[in-house]
Amino acid sequence: MNISVLGCGRWGSFHAWYADHIGHTVTLWGRKGSGHLAALMEQRKNEYLTLPESVKLTDDLREAVSAADIVVISISSQQLRAFCRDLAALGLDLSGKRFVLCMKGLEIGTGKRLTTVFYEELGSAMRVAVWVGPGHVQDFVRGIPNCMVIAAREMKLTRDLVDTFSSPLIRFYYGEDLLGTEIGAASKNVIGLAAGMLDGFGYSSLKGALMARGTHELSRLIEAMGGDRMTVYGLSHLGDYEATLFSPHSNNRRFGEDLITGKPFAKLAEGVYTVEALMDLSREFHVELPICATVYAIIHDHKDPKEQLTQLFLRATKSE
Repeated sequence: MNISVLGCGRWGSFHAWYADHIGHTVTLWGRKGSGHLAALMEQRKNEYLTLPESVKLTDDLREAVSAADIVVISISSQQLRAFCRDLAALGLDLSGKRFVLCMKGLEIGTGKRLTTVFYEELGSAMRVAVWVGPGHVQDFVRGIPNCMVIAAREMKLTRDLVDTFSSPLIRFYYGEDLLGTEIGAASKNVIGLAAGMLDGFGYSSLKGALMARGTHELSRLIEAMGGDRMTVYGLSHLGDYEATLFSPHSNNRRFGEDLITGKPFAKLAEGVYTVEALMDLSREFHVELPICATVYAIIHDHKDPKEQLTQLFLRATKSE
């Protein structure tokens, strides 16, 4: 299968490495002037992995998309709408291609899911899926296996993509609730921010309460939006908690911890943006999201973190 990966950061480079690893013909694209792409072209490696020579590197978007049967998109979620417009501007017939979104987030300002953004910009007849779930690049390239999930509007597309990408390294499950899968995958990054804040204060023992209450509040939102509230207990959300709330590799957890300890953190933590969209959805669907609201108050309203977290976990007296 000819697979092109668009985006050459941590996860984009991994998706290229993985597709090559399981026997596909792979092209990895990065923007002109991309420092990540320049480093890969010069050294064939980044801080996470080494790319084999069989992976083709390019900054020509038309070339990368034209060559692909499957197009994997791995960029910042907030860049997706503009990027879809770049794809449309190529003037190519994209109807015969399958697209896989390998990002976790919601659009700021609209609260829209990423597949919704994709459909709005490229047409509702496009075939697009999401690939989410637990795991870290650092573990996968060492041969440590994990389970992930692929979900799409059509089950046939889901099954075809699971067949294409399954291997002993990653076992894929079929996602049957696209809405719940996307909301769950995006919102777990916000819970990861809260977990990092708890670590920063030495309150890591509260992560059990964070997990219990986090899944509950997001299940209510998913149900209010028309999804299956049980989806949040699957791989896209609860199943990803170990990688997001506990792992030293989690950017969201590290962002939260560094915020409390006063260390600068320069890498992308998607939860910082996602929490804005979740607060919009909270108002739109009239669902209280106490943990998300607390994270928002700390990061965006600059409220006192210790006071906010203490109030969230230790002061309220109510039924579970």
